[in-house]
Amino acid sequence: MYYPLLRGKQFELKALREFSNKYPNTNRIVPIIEPVNKNLGPLFQGIDEMLANGLVFAIIMNPKIGDFKHDTVHFDLIEQKPELLEHRDDWIPAYLVNKDSAKILQLIEESQDEEVMLVIRSAIDLDDENTHGLLFSDKVGYIVHDFNASSRRVKSQLLRTGKRIIELNDCFVSKKRNADYLEQEDELFSESPFYYNEDGFYGFSDYTALPSEYVEGGMLPYAIAIHLTYKKAEDQIFVHHFVSDTNLSQSDPKRKFREAAKKVEVFFAGKPHTDAVNDIIERVNDSDGYPGLGYLKKLSISNHLELMNGLLSGEV
Repeated sequence: MYYPLLRGKQFELKALREFSNKYPNTNRIVPIIEPVNKNLGPLFQGIDEMLANGLVFAIIMNPKIGDFKHDTVHFDLIEQKPELLEHRDDWIPAYLVNKDSAKILQLIEESQDEEVMLVIRSAIDLDDENTHGLLFSDKVGYIVHDFNASSRRVKSQLLRTGKRIIELNDCFVSKKRNADYLEQEDELFSESPFYYNEDGFYGFSDYTALPSEYVEGGMLPYAIAIHLTYKKAEDQIFVHHFVSDTNLSQSDPKRKFREAAKKVEVFFAGKPHTDAVNDIIERVNDSDGYPGLGYLKKLSISNHLELMNGLLSGEV
């Protein structure tokens, strides 16, 4: 099972909506969505579409980024969308765990929720009474954990909890500038899709072909980079960075896009294509084919979701 961790921004949600339409009722991919905007309209649109298409998802109930990094911005999903109570079997309440184990445990115990998901991205102390109580709560069904931040003891203990343990990996090596991806255009992304079961995990998780660090927004880049994952060997997923060549100024993004997109066309010649790859290739010779940076991010996500779905179904 694959549990991609995405932020509730416009193009992330659009990628999930399109995926749910293309692969209705799939049981191989369960996205975890962390809300970022206090305007919940796009999030609710995505939720409605995923529910209609039978895509099970998790929503982080205590988001910490974007608008919700401010204590004055309140997020209460059920209060704002009470009809979700009627679909309780179709989505999973998830909680980020930092140093607030006691508070989260209280919230879970007071709720009517069962099979709650915990998302742990930092080191935890199993000897802490509150943390231990949270991890072993009868209401917790899933634990998503970045084991790179913890000891072998934590991994061993969690695997013995009887919960569904999901390994979270930060697979994307982020660069400060897009042009820096030219230094290593092709690199190992993950082997987890092939070994997570053998390693004792119920599923695996990553941030798709995106950095784990949340970025509010940015200015027009000097270089345009398209990040596409693909199966390189029988047990390896690589990510290839397709970067423009004329990167000395911020001008002419259409030209930069065509330069990067032509590299996609050449690289994937003779390789299996996802719809996202085909979309890019179809735009190569179109002078108006540049779709914008947000759309390119959506294509990177869509390509990765389709690739993971194909791997887990045995079609890739």
